[in-house]
Amino acid sequence: MQAAIQRDPVQQQTRLLRRWRGIAIGVLVALLGALGWIGWQASRSGSGPMDAAAQLTDRDRRLAEQSTVIGELQQRIATLSRSDQISREANRGLQGTLAQRDEEIAELRTDIGFYERFVGGTGQRRSLSVHDLALEPQGGQTWRWRTTLMQNLERSVVNRGQLHLAVEGSAAGRLQRLSWAQLRQQPDAPGQSYSFKVFQELEGEILLPPGFRPGRVTVRLQPQSGAAVERSFAWTDALARPAPAAPAP
Repeated sequence: MQAAIQRDPVQQQTRLLRRWRGIAIGVLVALLGALGWIGWQASRSGSGPMDAAAQLTDRDRRLAEQSTVIGELQQRIATLSRSDQISREANRGLQGTLAQRDEEIAELRTDIGFYERFVGGTGQRRSLSVHDLALEPQGGQTWRWRTTLMQNLERSVVNRGQLHLAVEGSAAGRLQRLSWAQLRQQPDAPGQSYSFKVFQELEGEILLPPGFRPGRVTVRLQPQSGAAVERSFAWTDALARPAPAAPAP
């Protein structure tokens, strides 16, 4: 009986060791199972530590490539914008040059018409004529006029006489004709004297009454001998087509 009692502590320790060993084995098995499950999930999702690192590296590479492409595109856009600006400036300069050339061509054509009439190559030969007329506003009702007189028949003969202007228009709904005296606001205003062999340019000023709407202007030349010469111009034509400056004789 005493021997049985003395063997109880040994048995108890043995049982305890067996129990702890079973618990340790169970924990180890559970731990191994958990690690296996984690590995299985990682293999399914592809998000293991190595895969995650690879994904980060690939994403950084793609971001770097995209940044490079964006930088190149921005540089191309800046280059194209600058090229477009240069092209626009060149186009504006070209348009200005073309407009200037068109103006020069128009002036040359006018000069050609003047010289053709001057030499009598294409037009009728006349002893006295009015080549052209130009009108320019001076402020208020004052207008400056300029005209070129010429002759291509007897170039050795001096043409002398008086020039008068008359303007036809309307005021208060009624047609009116303003004489040279009215335009000069002098009752006995003398005409503009001319004297030339080949051509001469004359100019002066006239004053229109308030409310008067001009429509036509007539240049009348009264030579010292011979019949008077007249030429009429529409007011708008005289404004839009200035007479060319005649060369010095």
